[in-house]
Amino acid sequence: MPTLLPRAAAQTTTPGEFELTADTTLSAHPYLTQPALRLQEQLRAATGFVLPVTVAGTGASSGDGEAPSIRLDIDPSLATEAFELQTTPHSIRLAASTERGGHWAVQALLQLFPADVYRRSPVADIRWTAPVTRVQDTPKFPWRGAMLDVVRHFAPTRDVLRFIDLLAMHRLNTLHLHLTDDQGWRVEIARYPRLTEVGGWRPETQLGAAHGSDADGRPHGGFYTQADIREIVAYATARGITVVPEIELPGHAQAAVAAYPELGVGGSAPATPWTLWGVNPVIFNVEESTIRFLCDVLDEVIDLFPSEYICIGGDECPKIQWVEDERTQERMRELGVHDEEGLQSWFVSRIGQHLASRGRKLLGWDEILEGGLADGATVLSWRGRVGALAAARAGNDVVACPEDTVYLDYRESDLATEPIPTGTVTTVETAYSFDPVPAELDADEARHVLGGQANLWTEHIDSMRGLDYRAFPRLAAVAEALWTVGDRDYAEFAPRLTEHLARLEAKGVEYRHADGPRPWQQRPGVSGRTRSAEEAAAHLARITVNIG
Repeated sequence: MPTLLPRAAAQTTTPGEFELTADTTLSAHPYLTQPALRLQEQLRAATGFVLPVTVAGTGASSGDGEAPSIRLDIDPSLATEAFELQTTPHSIRLAASTERGGHWAVQALLQLFPADVYRRSPVADIRWTAPVTRVQDTPKFPWRGAMLDVVRHFAPTRDVLRFIDLLAMHRLNTLHLHLTDDQGWRVEIARYPRLTEVGGWRPETQLGAAHGSDADGRPHGGFYTQADIREIVAYATARGITVVPEIELPGHAQAAVAAYPELGVGGSAPATPWTLWGVNPVIFNVEESTIRFLCDVLDEVIDLFPSEYICIGGDECPKIQWVEDERTQERMRELGVHDEEGLQSWFVSRIGQHLASRGRKLLGWDEILEGGLADGATVLSWRGRVGALAAARAGNDVVACPEDTVYLDYRESDLATEPIPTGTVTTVETAYSFDPVPAELDADEARHVLGGQANLWTEHIDSMRGLDYRAFPRLAAVAEALWTVGDRDYAEFAPRLTEHLARLEAKGVEYRHADGPRPWQQRPGVSGRTRSAEEAAAHLARITVNIG
C-alpha cells in the first residue's frame, strides 16, 4: 500500500480501492479551483485522462453516481494548512479551509496512486488505483522552506519553476530566492539598469572550493526580467508557495558596487562582480544617498514580490573597509555610533524602517543580532542554534536553518567520489534529525520559532542535475521534519523514503543514491574544502561568543 511522505498525523486504511478512469468526474469549491487544476494537470499528463474541472458549491460529495468522482470541498473547521482526505471505492473527497490546504490535500492524494502518476507523458497498461483510506493532517510549523542561491550559478526561469514543483510535492510552502551577492545581481531593477547590465555578468568563475583554485576562463551570468519574476511568483502562488526575495546588504555587495561605484567605500570600486568564492571585503558605504538607492531597489522588489517578508541578508559583512575609511569614521561620529557593529545595526535598522513603512517585515541572517537587533526583525539562524536562542529570548521571530544540519550543498559522505566535497558530512539521517526549536527555549519563547528551511548555496552546483543530487533525498527528510507532528523515527522513515524514490524517479529527479554518486555525478580533479566535526565545533564556539 502506498505510504505518505511527509507522514500524516492520522491515517486509517481499510480493504478496497478506488480506481481512476477516463469517466471520473472532478469538481471543486470555487475557493479550491487552483488545487483542482493542479490535480487535473498531473493526472492528465500521466494517465491521458482529461477530467474537466467543474466548479461546485459547498457540501460533501455523495459519491452516489455511477462514475467515480473526486471532489474538493471547503471545511471552515480545519486549520489554515490542514486537510482531510477520504477515499471510498466510488469517490474521493478532499477537504481544506484554505487554498493552500487544498494544495497539500492534492499532493497527498497523488502519493496514493502508483508512482508513475508523476510522469509527464501518459503511461500505458497501469491501473490507476488508490487504497480506501482516511487521512487527517496538519503541519507542525508554518514556515517550511528551501533557500535557492541563483547568484553563484544562475538558474533559468524554467529551472526555478521545476524546483517550485518539487517543493510543492513535499508540502514545503516557502521558496527563499537569493538574488544578489558579490558574484552577480539577478533581478532587473528598472531605475538602475546597470545592476544587471554590469552586475549580472562576471568574466570567469573559480573552479572548486579550495583557496587558490584555478578559474574556468568563461563568462557567467544572467538575470530575471521583471516579467520573469512575475511568472515565478504567479507559478509558485498557484502551487501554495510564497517566494521570499533576498537583496544582500551591507556586505556581499561587489556586483552592485561594480555597477554603481558611488555605492562603495573609499572612492575605489571593482570593475566586475567577484570571480572567487568566500567572504569578500567589498561592502556598501553608509551615506544617505546609498540608503536611498537601496530603498529605491527594495521598492521595486516589493512591487514584484507580495511576500510578507523581505530578506536583506546582513551576513558575513567584514568591517575592514569601514574601519580604514576616514569618511566612514566621520559618519559614525555624526550618527553617534560607537563601533562598526553598531554601524551595521544602524544600517539594517534604516532598511527595516523603510520596509515597515511599506508594510513588510525584515528577514536577515543571524549576524544582524550583532550590534543590536532591529525592532520586528526575523532572524535566519544559520550558525548553529545560538541565533535562534538569542532572537527568541529577545522576542523576535526565528527561522531555523543550522548549517550543520540543513545546508544541503554540504557533502553527504567522506567518499572520494563526492562531487566537490564541502563543509561537514550531512547525511539523510542528519537532515531528518532537524528540529528548529532549541530544547533550551521555554514554551513562550518557542512560539517565536516559525519553522525552518534547508539552504542550497550554488558555488558548486552549476546545473539542475547538480541541484537534484545535492537536494534529494535530503530535502524530503527536511520536509518531514518540518511537517510531521509528534515523534519521528528514522527507522520508520527509511522504508517510506525508499518508496518515495520511485516518485522522484518518475518525476525525473537525479537524486543521490544511498551508496554514493553515479559516475556522471562525480567531479574528478576538482578540489573541495571540507571541515571536520572538531573544526565545526570550534567554529560554533566562536559564534556563541560573538552573539552571546
